[in-house]
Amino acid sequence: MIITDRIPILRGPGRRRAVDEVERLRRNEIAILTNLHAAGDDIALLQQDLDEARRKQAETDEIVAQQQASNDDLIAERDEWRGEALRLRAKFGPQLAAEANANRITVPPGFRRVDGPEDEATGPIDVTELRAQYNRPIPLHESPLATTNPGWVPPSWAVRDEPATT
Repeated sequence: MIITDRIPILRGPGRRRAVDEVERLRRNEIAILTNLHAAGDDIALLQQDLDEARRKQAETDEIVAQQQASNDDLIAERDEWRGEALRLRAKFGPQLAAEANANRITVPPGFRRVDGPEDEATGPIDVTELRAQYNRPIPLHESPLATTNPGWVPPSWAVRDEPATT
């Protein structure tokens, strides 16, 4: 501290005094150095984060390499088993088919045992084309017009245009 700081009258007039400018520059320098140190701390923290990320990436790359090697081993083993299965199927396929045909169970249709509703015998399924199926004569009990509901109107596709007879 200097004497002009204690006695303001000795400072002199004017805005651009050298003493005030020096003091302003010192405060500016202190602020800049404070910011510089804070930036240095931030850079150090970021450097630590970067080192940690690189370490984790190296660990992950190692794990991926191990899994890829394991995957390649499993693929090779799968291909060996597939080849073995195909070879055994080719070798024993006819024998297994002959054994299945020799030991098949045949039951005449009239003597089929039905223990429950899920085992109910069914009739043949009509697999004619849709046009052929709808051009056949429809028995009255199957007709879409055979209903007891007086409010029911058949859809247009269900009503057949009967050819006019003369």
